[in-house]
Formats: sequence, C-alpha cells, structure tokens
Amino acid sequence: MRLAFLTSLIPVGRPDTGFEIANAAILSALREAGHAVTAIGFLRPGEAPADPEQAVVVAETDIENAVVPAAQKLRWLAAAARLGLPVACAKLRLAGAGRLVEAVRAHGPFDALVLNSVMLPGAFPELLRIAPCILVEHNIEHVSARQNAEHADNPILRRLYGREARLLERLERRLWDEARFVWTLAEEDRQALGAAYREKSCALPLVSGNPAAAPPHDLGEAPAFDIGLIGTWTWGPNLIGLEWFLREVCPLLPDDIRIAVAGRVPPELRTSLGVTLVGRVPSAEHFLRSCRLIALSSRAGTGVQLKTIEAMQLGLPAVATTLSCRGFTALPANFTIVDTAEDYARALTERVTAIRAGGRQRVDGAAFMRGQRAALADGLARGLAAALG
Repeated sequence: MRLAFLTSLIPVGRPDTGFEIANAAILSALREAGHAVTAIGFLRPGEAPADPEQAVVVAETDIENAVVPAAQKLRWLAAAARLGLPVACAKLRLAGAGRLVEAVRAHGPFDALVLNSVMLPGAFPELLRIAPCILVEHNIEHVSARQNAEHADNPILRRLYGREARLLERLERRLWDEARFVWTLAEEDRQALGAAYREKSCALPLVSGNPAAAPPHDLGEAPAFDIGLIGTWTWGPNLIGLEWFLREVCPLLPDDIRIAVAGRVPPELRTSLGVTLVGRVPSAEHFLRSCRLIALSSRAGTGVQLKTIEAMQLGLPAVATTLSCRGFTALPANFTIVDTAEDYARALTERVTAIRAGGRQRVDGAAFMRGQRAALADGLARGLAAALG
C-alpha cells in the first residue's frame, strides 16, 4: 500500500519530544508491515530527515512557542484571528501555504493519507479530499488546551487557551466524522471519542526506539542520580506535572537525594536545591539508566506518556501518578502508583533507600516490548483495512 504520512515534524535521526518518538514508532511499524510510506511535512532548521529518500520537506521552520521570538508569536496570533483558526493550526497554515497540499498531490497518488494529529488537516482541510484519511490523535487536543486554560495564572493566556479549546473541539469532532478511521495512543482517549466512533477507532500501543537489551540485574556503572525525570517541559501539560513535583514533592524529600531533570525547560523555570537541569540529552536511554529511580509526575494531558513506555521497556523502577500510566491496564511490578505529594515523596524516599542498599528493582522489559510491537502492528492493520474497505 502506498501511504503519505502528513506531519508537522518529519522524524529525524535523534527524536527529541514524545510527539517525535511516537511519529517514528508509527512510521517504522508501517514500513515494517511492507507499506511504502512517504513522510511529508516540516523540519526544524538545521535538522535532516531520518530517511531522506522517503521524506518530502515542505519547509524548514520553527513551530514551537518555546523557541521563537515574541514577534513571531504575535504574527501567529494575528493569523489565527484573521483565519478563524486555532493558533496551532494557523502557524502551520503560514508555513505551508501554497506548498503542502501541492506536495501531497505532486508525490501521489496515495492509497491513503495518515494525518498525524488534527493540526495539519485543521490548517489544510482540503487534504481530506485527496485520498481516504486516517487520523492519529496523539492527545485529545481540546482537552489539553482546556487544562492549560485552567492552570494558567495569566488572564490573557487563560483566554487564549480557552479560545484554542473551543476551536479545537469543533475541529476534532468534525475530523472524527470525516476520517475513515481514528488511531489514539491511549484507550482512555478512544473512550473519550464516544460510542459513535467505537467501531472506527482503536488505540495504538507504542514503543520507543530500540533500546539495547540489558540483564535485569546488571550492575552496570554507578548511578549519577537518585531520581530522574525526562520530558519536553515546554509543553503545557508536561510542565504542570513538573511544577507540581518541584513545588510540592521536592520540599518533602531528604536533602541528600540527587534529582536530575532532562529535556527542554522554559527559561523562567525555578528549581529547588538538589535538582539539576541537565537539558536535552544525547540519549534518553542512557540518561534513564543513569538514575536509580524514575519519577513520572503527570498531572494533566491526554494520550500516552512516552517516558512511561521508555521506563517500562527498559525495565526501570518508577514512582508514577495514575495519569502518568494512562493507556496501560497492567503495570510492571517495579512501578509504584501514588497521587498525593505526601505519598509520592514517601514512595520516592523509601524506594531510593532500598535501591541504595542494593535492591536495584530492575526487571526484564523484553516481554513488554514484544507485546507492544505485536499490538501496534495489529492496530495499524485494522485501521488501514477499515480506511480502504
């Protein structure tokens, strides 16, 4: 089958965010199933596609709020108001106008289009008339926008996020109707679509890269940190969880516990003593393995947490909130689920103490990996069959 994978960020050799890791996993699984897949979309300046012969770069552009100047954000806001679009769609419309739809037509015909999130078809609704479409809902976007509004202290930001939530809800519901099939990344999100879409949707279990197998009790090198957190903290729902951890959990921890936070953070973020911001790391796997215990602190958002998948498939011990483990019906024995700051701090302290004493609490993640890969392949096959049936 000949497919176009339409995405705001074409997978690169070193995926950085959970969104990019999920993109790479879906794209790789489609190709492993024997489909010819062309990725069409955008790149950050200076990056290169992981598979340049199977990619069409419409433009090199920064589309993330955290890395663009204020003047660019104002241009996006003005375009969103003029076009009546969510800001997330307006920025893509500006970047791809006169190029993206034309590239899809020029490189076709395709048996189906995989619309990787609602943002591109929201910016270019004409895509749905080119070929049968399957929508990938990484998150229920209007729910995430509404959560951002509820947590925003600035009244202007609260109004902007509220506008995004209203427009995104209308857009998402229209796309659920018009797409031939919908893939979500968590069963909870699939249930949130409602009963009307139960027969035309399924949840895709994901994997994150191909981590090297490690014996469950391999001692390896001495851990650099006691507790590690990793994520793209410039994304609103992720930042809510990190700020909760820093503000409410960290003050309850012993002073000698060493904590590291990996990934991009907003420049204004303030951290506690004993917390090291290590920035974007060359290898998420190496960073996670360098920590005695993983903290998964989500308090908002939809979709599945890629950092949770990474911890599971590496067999690493973790303390997690319930929301961090959305999308999973069974959890590894070395995961502790708690939701209050007091219980979270107590679990971290007890488990770090036990690990320091020699109980490494690591398990073999190979079986988890095998199950995820098989279920991902099955879900992709179901969606493609429904789209072309």
